[in-house]
Amino acid sequence: MNRYPFVVVEGLDGTGKTTLRKGLFRLFEGLYRVTPLTALTTNFLDAAVTCDLVEGKYQPTADNQNRYLAALAADKQATARLITPSLPVRPVIADRWLLSELAFFAVKHDRAPKETYAILTESLDVVPDLTLVLDITPEAVMERAAARSGDATRADWDVLDVQARVREVYQTVTDEPGAFPALGPVVRINAAQDRATVLHTAWQALDQHGLLPELQGGTA
Repeated sequence: MNRYPFVVVEGLDGTGKTTLRKGLFRLFEGLYRVTPLTALTTNFLDAAVTCDLVEGKYQPTADNQNRYLAALAADKQATARLITPSLPVRPVIADRWLLSELAFFAVKHDRAPKETYAILTESLDVVPDLTLVLDITPEAVMERAAARSGDATRADWDVLDVQARVREVYQTVTDEPGAFPALGPVVRINAAQDRATVLHTAWQALDQHGLLPELQGGTA
């Protein structure tokens, strides 16, 4: 490769996305002496749509769903303007990107993933080099959620039936990669494994897809 990879980490809440993102971050820093750029699914880089982003996520209604979807598309386009020029000099690791949005609109608004996908990607010209999906049962997610404190969970989202539906969307979408090319190559990882194994599996996936630059004096 003549640039670093754009990697997306997806999965249900509590599957270990943040832990994996931090692990990949440290590996790139330690092995390549390069600091990755990290991004979130929503980065609030387009000030004009900030209110629609907040309202659509935390108070979703039939009246604001189209504004929220348009705001997400605008925010991802703004984020892409940071990602593309970064890749020649550093990796980019995103905590969620497209898959989570497809699930949100399917579950909250009964909107077909292909319809949501078409709107979000209409003017989006950046595609992940790899999307890592951390997979775990909704029951296990609920156990992890119970151990969290504060406002880390949402009563209308972090419940068993909702998370089961979200996981179903993840599986349906990733089983049909040809219909969602803007996800890039997708690799599912068993998130019930210990953290070290999950990180090792993710790093192996990057290597197997040819996404790790050569190390000085050898290969990754």
